[in-house]
Amino acid sequence: MASILVVDDDPISRATLRSILEGSGHAVEETVDGVQAMKAFRKTPFDVVITDIFMPEKEGVELVREMRQEFPGVRIIAVSGGSSSARFDSLDWIKAFGVRHTFAKPFDRQAILAAVDELLTQGA
Repeated sequence: MASILVVDDDPISRATLRSILEGSGHAVEETVDGVQAMKAFRKTPFDVVITDIFMPEKEGVELVREMRQEFPGVRIIAVSGGSSSARFDSLDWIKAFGVRHTFAKPFDRQAILAAVDELLTQGA
């Protein structure tokens, strides 16, 4: 199956995604922010990246922009639990950066797996 990088500062979200993805045969690596994610991806490119939007150090949108610049074909899914300071829907505007699939937390197992499968078969 696929190698997937999960980027989220919330340990429960990371554990949930790991369980969903590994349960379907995917290999999963975790990082807690965009800085660590870029280091991990440069070392070992992954088939799919699933990133939270609101994180410390380097937020998801910064990560997406940097990844798109350095690795144009990267396949990215964005997730978010929202932010109390956000006045707009971050899941809609992040699509402008080339993210095809977005999910609000808590996420649906089948929807996440379907999105991963689609990205793997159709590309970025």
